[in-house]
Amino acid sequence: MLDSLFRLELPPAFSAMRACGSSSCETVRLSALSFTAWSGGELVEAIRLAETASQQHPECAGHCVGPATVWHSALLVRIRELVSAARSLARVEELTVGVKDTDGLVAASLICAGDLALAQGDVNTAVASVGRGVHKAQQAGLHCLLPDAHTVMALSALRQGNMSVSLEFVDQLRDDALLGRTTDRPGQYAWAAAQLLEVQGGAKNAAHFIVGIITDDQLILELLTSQPAAAAWLVRATRELGDESLAKRVASEASGLAARNFGLRSMEAAAMHAGGLLEDHPERLIAAGESHLDPWAGASAYEDAGNLLSALSQERDRAVETLERAVDGYANSGAPRDARRVVSKLRSLGVRRGRYPRYVGQDGVNTGSLTETEAAVAELVSHGFTNSQVGEHLFISGHTVAFHLKKIFRKLNVASRVELTRAWSRISDAAAEPASTG
Repeated sequence: MLDSLFRLELPPAFSAMRACGSSSCETVRLSALSFTAWSGGELVEAIRLAETASQQHPECAGHCVGPATVWHSALLVRIRELVSAARSLARVEELTVGVKDTDGLVAASLICAGDLALAQGDVNTAVASVGRGVHKAQQAGLHCLLPDAHTVMALSALRQGNMSVSLEFVDQLRDDALLGRTTDRPGQYAWAAAQLLEVQGGAKNAAHFIVGIITDDQLILELLTSQPAAAAWLVRATRELGDESLAKRVASEASGLAARNFGLRSMEAAAMHAGGLLEDHPERLIAAGESHLDPWAGASAYEDAGNLLSALSQERDRAVETLERAVDGYANSGAPRDARRVVSKLRSLGVRRGRYPRYVGQDGVNTGSLTETEAAVAELVSHGFTNSQVGEHLFISGHTVAFHLKKIFRKLNVASRVELTRAWSRISDAAAEPASTG
């Protein structure tokens, strides 16, 4: 067994199985070097080392290739080389054949597969895979794997507009931090919490997280190397806060990371997106949307470009075309709330679409035959939002919210917002039960 100090220099997946402990193990040595390179922002080198580590090495006396392969897969997911990541993950199942005590490795693989599915826009598969991974991790006593699982769960629920479930997993991330489990990717965990707070009350509501991430050199580096959409999101949030200096710092960090990893498309697209936002340059944003390998990030770039173009009367047709691409991208990414926001923008430009994308993921739960919009209203009201605030989130008027609320009370047989909150809590618990991590 490797000593605990050296384990801190290894990718987290190595906690999932006993390593061979040999001082000459090339798999362990290369994986440690890869982890160090990634932590320093040298992504191309990190991936090269991880790929070499994931091959069989004769001097390895244990099962080090398994966690090395999961680590390689995780890096491929982070740069959104999704086909290669899926191919790499498929090898893990082969490596567990005939090997005892593989629950930990399977857990790490399933959680990584969930991250992959989320990046592909398949939110239901992401939640199911991570749920199985959490079960395996708990069986193996590997609580260090839970923060990654909770992050995927929180972001999945947030994309679907299911605030109560997202809040549940953000709370678990907070508990993970208090228990010292978030030493691997604290920037991502903070970003998940920041996104939820921003949805609930705007950038000011998440200001402490946003500023904390950007002003910490290691946090911002770690986040930008793992989430292609983070740079643009942070630029957008800091500009909403009115802090142009922080926005410039994010764009500069993203640009520097892309320059250090020339040819890495995900980093180049992220830098282009952040820079286009900073410069209010719609052409750069459209180019970023076309370049992004992450479908959600691409949709975000198209939305940003469409919003800029819509302010120019002579560019209305291009604005509509670009915003339509954003709607389609969000819909394909399992992000109905984001899609609805763009649909509302299109309506302001005189464009009507047949149906709103689904907002909340309460499939299979008895909600008293609520419509999709009524379910969305109930979800937000249960979190204490006023009618006006609900209207802002759903892009409808406060009077329309009140109209839906009357129908919700009748269908759920409740007489007040307090009773609705209690009833909706039971509904949300039932919906979240398959994904619960206990």
